[in-house]
Amino acid sequence: MAKITFGGVEENVVTREEFPLEKAREVLKNETIAIIGYGVQGPGQALNLKDNGFNVIVGQRKESKTWDKAIADGWVPGETLFEIEEACAKGDIIQYLLSDAGQIALWPTVKAQLTPGKALYFSHGFGVTYNDQTGIVPPADIDVILVAPKGSGTSLRRLFLAGKGLNSSYAIFQDATGRAKERVVALGIGVGSGYLFETTFEKEVYSDLTGERGVLMGAIAGIFEAQYNVLRENGHSPSEAFNETVEELTQSLMPLVAENGMDWMYANCSTTAQRGALDWKNRFRDATLPVFKDLYKSVATGNEAKITIDANSQDDYRVKLEAELTEIRESEIWQAGAAVRALRPENA
Repeated sequence: MAKITFGGVEENVVTREEFPLEKAREVLKNETIAIIGYGVQGPGQALNLKDNGFNVIVGQRKESKTWDKAIADGWVPGETLFEIEEACAKGDIIQYLLSDAGQIALWPTVKAQLTPGKALYFSHGFGVTYNDQTGIVPPADIDVILVAPKGSGTSLRRLFLAGKGLNSSYAIFQDATGRAKERVVALGIGVGSGYLFETTFEKEVYSDLTGERGVLMGAIAGIFEAQYNVLRENGHSPSEAFNETVEELTQSLMPLVAENGMDWMYANCSTTAQRGALDWKNRFRDATLPVFKDLYKSVATGNEAKITIDANSQDDYRVKLEAELTEIRESEIWQAGAAVRALRPENA
């Protein structure tokens, strides 16, 4: 394990060089990995592990779209694809990759198959951290571990196929066997992580919920809408407003940030853009800082978990969700976006 200092803080990280794939295979050579759930993270992690030479099976409900997707991806019913309960019984490591609501609903079924010495793996700390609301309390005689790729399962798979990796956090909640550390690191390498950095279940879920509601999704969507609307109110066309708000950011500037950081992106823009960005950056930071503090408090107190659980447990949740997503999809900014994307050279 490497020690790396960021901003004066020493962190534990694991790279592919110090823990190569061959070592990961050796650690898990006698274990069956059961992927429970084939929705968001399941396909990417399952396929990457399979392609990397691990013994993988999938557990999913029969007669569901995701069961059919698993078959389409090459999993064979009765050989590598099973009902959830049977897959849990067969697995030495159970990767619990259902949605948070699905984990709550299926917990009694999964818990019944957690015999001593098994490992229960999560990619999100939600169920364990908020166990007073979820009821997910693992038995004391199993390992409880986490690998959380910093991106979607689709991105994890795409980067894997491109010979790259998606960075992941890892955590150990419970080490009953003395092997939790080598198991979790081997799994992190196996699913295709670029490198692994250490965290806890609690910190993972706090940062994740804050990020999703903040910069990664909620805040960026709100900022997009605010700027787009101001431009439109001042007579700019939908095409111009969308290109200046979304297209230039996602297609031109963010790749520069990803390459070498924000300062490098600034250095590769015009002097006018540099000056304006530097002058306005702190105003946006100061304006949003109170919102982020309120958000983090709501996450840490469990309020966001309660909102999520209450909403997801409603019978008409999917109907309401689709209505909200339709409202976004049919709004002018994203209708303009669909038109702009269609005009990209690769889509023309």
